[in-house]
Amino acid sequence: MWNLCLLFIAEAVKKITKPKPWKHPEPITTEQLKRMRDEFWDTAPHYGGRKEIWDALQAAAEAELSLAQAIVDSAGVIVQKADLTVCYDERGAKYELPKYVLSVPTNLIRDS
Repeated sequence: MWNLCLLFIAEAVKKITKPKPWKHPEPITTEQLKRMRDEFWDTAPHYGGRKEIWDALQAAAEAELSLAQAIVDSAGVIVQKADLTVCYDERGAKYELPKYVLSVPTNLIRDS
């Protein structure tokens, strides 16, 4: 029984990794990506869950990996997918993050 508990804890505490490269359906500019991200974070709390967890996930998404790890660990976020696309809080609420808030697409048009 104890080994099963340790296995669950080890599975629940995942080291955060960068998302795999991805491509947006059509090329977008940096400004378009920023607007998409802003819209997501503005509306995310309406999907359920707790605002403080959404705030922690936003801070983690915008930080370097080592800081992101510290943020989710201190907030008590349970990372199901190492790229932060699926997380839970201790109450079992699910938080799904689109890749566009975690990284830039491979077909991003750089603003000049």
